Amino acid sequence: MSKAFEIVERVGISNESISEAVKSVVQEANSEKKVGWFEVIEERGRMTSEGKVEFQVTVKIGRKLSE
Repeated sequence: MSKAFEIVERVGISNESISEAVKSVVQEANSEKKVGWFEVIEERGRMTSEGKVEFQVTVKIGRKLSE
């Protein structure tokens, strides 16, 4: 059994919360290939041109190469 992982970084975005941004990006990655673990490495936000708050997170995702 392989103990090797691939690591990818993704950015999640939400107008609701940091938590929702994390949840959505991890669930999307998991739908493509099973996620073994994830780590939030950066949180930030911005004001959109419409005056709404946008939450952004960079997430490091680890996935087994083979099972």
